[in-house]
Formats: sequence, structure tokens, C-alpha cells
Amino acid sequence: MTTSLPRATRPATAPVVVVGAGPVGSAAALLLADRGVPVTVLDRYAEPYPLPRAVHLDDEVLRIVDDLGVVDGFLARSRPASGLRLLDAQHRVMGEFTRSAEESSQGYAEANMFDQPDLEELLRARLVAHPLVSLRTRRDVTAVSGLGAAAAPGAAGTVTARDLDSGAEEQLPASYVLGCDGANSTVRDLLGVEMEDLGFTEQWLVIDVVADRDLDVWDGVEQVCDPARAATFMQLVGRRYRFEFQLVGDETAEDLTAPAVLAGLLRPWTGRDDLDGLEVVRQATYTFKARLASRWRDGRVFLLGDAAHLTPPFIGQGLGAGLRDAHNLAWKVASVAAGAPPELLDSYEEERRPHARALVKKAVVVGWAMTGGQDRAAAVRRVAIAVLCRVPGFTGTVIDTTTPRLRGGVALGSARVAGALVPNAVVADAVVADAAGEGQRLDAALGHRVGVVTTADAPLAVRRAAEAAGLPVVVADGLPRRLRRAARRGLLVRPDGVVAEVGTAGVARGAGWVLPAPAPSSAQAS
Repeated sequence: MTTSLPRATRPATAPVVVVGAGPVGSAAALLLADRGVPVTVLDRYAEPYPLPRAVHLDDEVLRIVDDLGVVDGFLARSRPASGLRLLDAQHRVMGEFTRSAEESSQGYAEANMFDQPDLEELLRARLVAHPLVSLRTRRDVTAVSGLGAAAAPGAAGTVTARDLDSGAEEQLPASYVLGCDGANSTVRDLLGVEMEDLGFTEQWLVIDVVADRDLDVWDGVEQVCDPARAATFMQLVGRRYRFEFQLVGDETAEDLTAPAVLAGLLRPWTGRDDLDGLEVVRQATYTFKARLASRWRDGRVFLLGDAAHLTPPFIGQGLGAGLRDAHNLAWKVASVAAGAPPELLDSYEEERRPHARALVKKAVVVGWAMTGGQDRAAAVRRVAIAVLCRVPGFTGTVIDTTTPRLRGGVALGSARVAGALVPNAVVADAVVADAAGEGQRLDAALGHRVGVVTTADAPLAVRRAAEAAGLPVVVADGLPRRLRRAARRGLLVRPDGVVAEVGTAGVARGAGWVLPAPAPSSAQAS
């Protein structure tokens, strides 16, 4: 369904309360605060969670990291990777999903490895320094009231939080609540939302190792499709490596971490029968699940990240999906707070849920290749996967994580433009010329705002429509030819990079989304 938005004027009067200060919650808070919306962030932990978790972000998600003001620091602490390989039990390559280390059309390497605590440190530094963010740790949310679908529009609600140190409870005003509190989400439980099982549950041991020497390994991710024990290996940054092993039957982490057993598991990558020169810095047992929340919203309470969807880690998209959630929702909440109609928020789940489901399904496919679906047909299924990996286009389809063309949402155009650009898709972060003739990326030129992209030879009506709507205009003659042809008609581009409309009539519809320019960060976190 496509909804056309009238103007409205009902600014938020209370802070947005973000529950969870992990990467998704921090991202949502910063995206809101940078657009002038006060935010209260609640988290039950005093410090970022220290155990091994996300290690990969793709090039499209790095555009979000740029919007968060920490991309320079992230790039300094991460590295490009060469993609994904599926290996058989003898570690022979069954299929390879390559990724380029060069800048893509999104402006970054296609696959980027990192250590999640490094990203959390960058985000936490910006959170605590931001004048519009109040971070309250050691807080447990016990109730949310006055914000459900039956609540009066625009009226402030209340979040009840318990101080885990003193036991005291406090009532916090809230214009919205964003549940970014992970797989065991309290906010989701308070809403009574069930999780749909998408057919994958496995126990895995995750181990992070620091070596005193460089290991002679491929620099991408290796998935070992061994019917006896599936495994995953990847180099993170420097001499830090991650190993993941499926637990079989009644095995426990202690069974696999006995020195002699662990050395044998690591031998294909270390070439040794002992653990000399290796320091295990973290280990944890995880249940990899494929789940999707039955609904992502109740009135002005929303679910994001792992609170809304759980994916096995096999294509490295768990955190990326959550950051996409934050990027999609934050500009809409900020826009409504600035006077846009509340109906804008109806598009959040409609736009994000299909992509999240698609990513979970792709991860399950790779998990299915590794474990054979956990049935007696495992060997046959692995042969089928090996054959499919040699079919042109198959590997590219499986590993493609680009946000798909949106098929619903708010004020989304539907016509193709010159048979080339399809509206409702994320536009490439192409290099364009600024007023001085210097090259810069499209995101930077738009300032992460709603804006209009056009060309110098575009009809005057395009600029007039943008000016009437109060939207910034980027004249981008350096665009690729097909995109330039579409831009000549005027592209209405959202802050999340989605081309929402094409043509002067569509440009005019962006008037209801006008946002203040994001506040420049005092400095790129590094």
C-alpha cells in the first residue's frame, strides 16, 4: 500500500526512550539526537557487553556508520575481507562468494571485518558526549504505559525503570519507546509479541583467539560443511581470529575447550597439534536461531534489531539488519517530531520486515548447506549445494544483502524511469561534483537529509518544486549515465538513501518530510 502524506504539526514534547545501549540502540539514539530529538537511553549493563558477537558489516551498512559520525574510527579498526567460502569436510572449496576490497558504488569495501567492542566504544563515546542524549545504565525496564495503539495521539507516555543498584523505581516521560534490547527483549515481552520460528535452531561454541604470529589462512570467511561437525572460521583484525563449532548431541562447551580437543579443532587453520602461541580471549555458547517477531509495533512503541528478528550468523547480517532498522525508523520519528504526520511511521514495519525475513532465509540456506538440514539427507543436500555453487548467478544471489526495492510504504513511486532506475531502491552513494567542482559522495552532498538530486540541464520545474518544498538540491552531473537520465527528472531521496519519488509531482510530496540538518559531530570518533 502506498500512502500520500499531508502536512501535520504535532511536535514531540517528551524524549524518545531507547531501551538497550548496544549498537542498534546507540545508533537509533544518535540518529535521533543529531536531528534535534532528545533521547533517554536505558541499559541494564554499566559497560558494553564484552562477549563475542558481530564481526561483519557490508558496504551499504557502512553508509549508516558514516551517518552516525564514526566511520573514520571504524575504518581505522576494521579491514576489508574477500568474501565467503563453503568448504567440504576435507576443507575443499565447494563454492566461493567473492567480495571486492575496492570501494563499491556505496563508497566502501563490500565486506568489512571488525571486533564489535571497537564499534561500541566509538558509539558510546558519542552517546555520552551528546547534549541531547541521557544515558542511564544499570536500569531495568519494568513497564511501558500510555503509548500503545489505544493511547491518545501525541500525549506523553511513561516508562518505568528500576535501578539495579538501589532497587528504586523511576517514571520517565516518553514520546516514543524503541525496544533495542536484544533477543530476550523486555519491551517485546511487555507488548506480548510472539516470535515466529523460521526453522533453524542450533547450539554453537564461539571462540576468539589472539595469535602471536600471522596464521597462513584465507582472509575471508570459511564455512565448513562437515556432516560430523559444521564450523566457521574468519580472521577479524590483526592477529585476532574467530572460530565457531557446532555442538553435536549432548556436547558442552567444556567438552570442546579441553586443550587437546581444541587444538585438534583448530589444526586445519593453525597447522599445529597444540595451542602454543594462541590465547583464547573469549568464548561463549550461543543458540543460533531464525525468528521473526509477529509484529514490530504497538502505537508508539517499536521493536528493532534482535528484538524484532533473529538470524543465524552465516552471512554476517544480524547487526547490519538492526542498523538498517534504526536508519529507517529514526528519520521518520524525527520528521514526525518536527511536524510530519504520524502516518509516516506506519511504513517502518512494512518496509523493513520483508528485507529482514529475506536475510534470515538466506542465512538459513547457508546453515542448511553446512548442516544438511539436520537429517539423513545431509550428504545429498551438500552435493546439491556444491552443484548450485557452480551455477552462474547463484552465489551472487545468495550473498546479496542489498536492501531490496521497497514494495510498500509511504509516498513511494512505482514507475520505472527510462527503463533504468527503479524507484523505491537505495540509490548508490555516487561521487558527484560539489559547487566548487570537487568530488564528494552523494550522502555527504545531501547531508543525510531528505533532498532532491537532479542535473544541470534538468527542467526548471524540478528546482522550483524542490524550493517550494523547502528541500536541498544536489546537482549531480557526475552520476552514472543511467542514473543521470533519471536524475534529470528529479529524484526525491530519503535520509536512508531510498529513492522515494521521481519527477516534480513526487518532489513536491517530500515537503511533509523536511528535517533539520543533522548536527555535525564535534569530531569523527577515532
